[in-house]
Amino acid sequence: MHQLVQDVRFSLRQLRRSPGFSVIVVLTLSLGIGAAAAVFSVIDAVLLRPLPFAHQERLVSPDTTSAQAYSQPPSYLSYLDTRAQLKTFDALAGYSSFKKINLEGPSGPVSLNAVKGTDNFFNVFGVKPILGRTYLAGEDQPGSDDIAVLSYEVWQTQFGGQANVVGKVVRLDGVPYTVIGVMPAGFRFPLSMRNVIYTPLHPDPQWKSSRGTHWLQTVGLLKAGVSREQAQADFARVLADIGRANPATDGGRTVSIIPLHVRVSGKTGGPLKTLILAVLALLAIACVNVAGLLLARGVKREREIALRAAVGAGRMRLVRQMVTESLVLSGAGLAGGMAVSWLLLAAMRTFLVDALARGTDVHMNWTVLVVALLLSAGTSVVASLAPAVRLSGMDPNRALRVGAGAGTGLGQHRLRSGFVVTQVALSLVLLVVSGLLLRNLQGLLKTNLGFDAKTILTTEIGLSLGRYEGKDPLVTFYQPLLERVSHLPGVEGAGLINMLPIEAWGSNSDVHIAGQPPYPPNQEMLAESRLVSAGYFDAMGIKPVRGRMLSQALDTPDRFAGAVVVNEAFRRKFFSGGGDPVGAHLDDNSKPELKTGIVGMVTDVSQDLNQPPLAEMDFLIDEITPKDRLGNLANMVLVVRSSGDLQALAPSLRNAFHEVDATVPFKTPETMTEIVSEALVFERMQGWLFGIFAAFALLLAVVGLYGLINHEVELRRREIGIRMALGSTRGFVMRGVLRRVTLLMVTGVSLGWLLTLALKKLLVTVVVMHAGHDLRLLAGLTAALIAVGVLASIAPARKAATIEPMQALRAE
Repeated sequence: MHQLVQDVRFSLRQLRRSPGFSVIVVLTLSLGIGAAAAVFSVIDAVLLRPLPFAHQERLVSPDTTSAQAYSQPPSYLSYLDTRAQLKTFDALAGYSSFKKINLEGPSGPVSLNAVKGTDNFFNVFGVKPILGRTYLAGEDQPGSDDIAVLSYEVWQTQFGGQANVVGKVVRLDGVPYTVIGVMPAGFRFPLSMRNVIYTPLHPDPQWKSSRGTHWLQTVGLLKAGVSREQAQADFARVLADIGRANPATDGGRTVSIIPLHVRVSGKTGGPLKTLILAVLALLAIACVNVAGLLLARGVKREREIALRAAVGAGRMRLVRQMVTESLVLSGAGLAGGMAVSWLLLAAMRTFLVDALARGTDVHMNWTVLVVALLLSAGTSVVASLAPAVRLSGMDPNRALRVGAGAGTGLGQHRLRSGFVVTQVALSLVLLVVSGLLLRNLQGLLKTNLGFDAKTILTTEIGLSLGRYEGKDPLVTFYQPLLERVSHLPGVEGAGLINMLPIEAWGSNSDVHIAGQPPYPPNQEMLAESRLVSAGYFDAMGIKPVRGRMLSQALDTPDRFAGAVVVNEAFRRKFFSGGGDPVGAHLDDNSKPELKTGIVGMVTDVSQDLNQPPLAEMDFLIDEITPKDRLGNLANMVLVVRSSGDLQALAPSLRNAFHEVDATVPFKTPETMTEIVSEALVFERMQGWLFGIFAAFALLLAVVGLYGLINHEVELRRREIGIRMALGSTRGFVMRGVLRRVTLLMVTGVSLGWLLTLALKKLLVTVVVMHAGHDLRLLAGLTAALIAVGVLASIAPARKAATIEPMQALRAE
């Protein structure tokens, strides 16, 4: 301990004498450790930390697919049959989470997320409420289902954390519900949803009774000791039995039993794991950089170390002293790293919450702090070992004789060059991934959406079902609202749709065109379905291609058997052999006079940014019979087109809502540009993170290269002076330095490309690489990296070229 205290004091004195060196090392460690700690915080919350449920290893998410191999959840009747016949599950719960619910509070209506589940929903998770209870058996049946369980967030924000909330009657969607329980903090399902109210399942009567309507999500708890393979075999057996009994709606369906923790991480799991490698690469660059700085500093201390050895210091004693100096630096680097990590997480907060199911759980904790401490100490020790071992093992007599020639040996020369080459190689890998991610993101943002996102403002509408019971929502709310909105200053078009493009898609059904031969049984022939108002196409800027648009005057139940407008993707899919969809009919009714007719075709609009436009059918909301309108039109999206300031329309829209019905919550409007950006939030987070890491890596590589060349100029000052005294020109000296730098950069870039190709299988989980398509971008990044390295060496090269021969010789 006495020696340790001595070494710490000596280290502090040494660092005070070299403030420039100390600052660079601490900044280098801070960048590497800070980035690593931030990413580990994400990995810990998303992939490592247990789910907030009991029996995590037994929780599964069945993924069922149709005979045509597309994802297809069960119908309500199929779910009941499956639940009754499974032998390997303790519980299989059904739930729906795609609709909002309106809570009428003292300060006005509030739109909240709603999760509606079967009576065994909470049994799956094994989490007890902190107040009251959860559902009892049979409480998802009509007459017993007007009860609610609050999430912890809703209890705190909407009820002020009142302990007597259990038993209170609240109005949800205009209907009185009794609060029966409050879940603990941290409990969420689905995990991506916040501010949730849980209620028993209230299925639409048509959805409840139709085997062909597949909509119910499921989550299950396996019996103790049952393997996933056994559960899959059991589930497959049940689906096969149901399929034989109901071949038209359930035939050929298959299942994959996915652990719930795998389902939660979803598409983010692979990229996040690759992000660990990016952080390790950045840490490696920081470690190499620190090692290079310590090696350069060690050259200047060779005489000091030699004197210590000459007066009796043992090799292990010298190594301990130098490692202690590194640990002192690591302490400062840890403090800086925590600051960098906190800043990164704060900057990533929006990305994390929106892009990751457990994004709200990401924060600094003791686990992250311990990992950061280990990283800091480990990085510093590893970085210091090579210089410490080399210095401690040198011959004191030789070191004292070398004098000004210290550090010019071939071995040291190669070691320093190897450090720089390693940094450049790792930097290139990060630059390539970052460049491709940003290029792909730009490509997605520039996708032809089929509309001008900059001119469109949208807001969600959620009607309270209880307040519109027995009323026609089209006549009493939507038509008066559209009338007011369309006359607002600056509004050039206004309309309604039930599923906004980019934000929502996937409501589809099998379609057959009347008169066409039967489609092969294994061929997917789905078309997306949307409900729209007559003004929707004008509001979105969707152009007609053939036929006519939907019209309130022409397409109403008493004037027409059924009318639909399709898009060009529909024509390509269902009329691939030629023919005109306009005038064709859908096989949706046994009576020819009642079949839905295609009256027009419009341009494509992207439903999902990650795939080309899907075949789509748009139905007019006026065509829905009045008795069915409330169930179909309770949740819609208002679309407004304007060439002016879109956000300036928000107050006027709010007034229009309140004039028609003050009980309808007004949600903050979003532009379509914002919606497109939100749809790419995970891609944006990836590009942002890899871009930061690449910038850090490039900065550290440039610092390392600059330090190497500057150090070598200092070491070779006498040699350069002699050369210039014998006739070398300043230009020749400068070209020699730049030639060496170029050789190092080319070697590092070549090694970087070999490393990139070796890691290609892993990198494709993050970004797609096509050599031919990306050649210009990749060549540009490579050339830019080499150019930056050469530019960083110009200052040391000029310094070498300005050495005065007489001064250099006198200095010796």
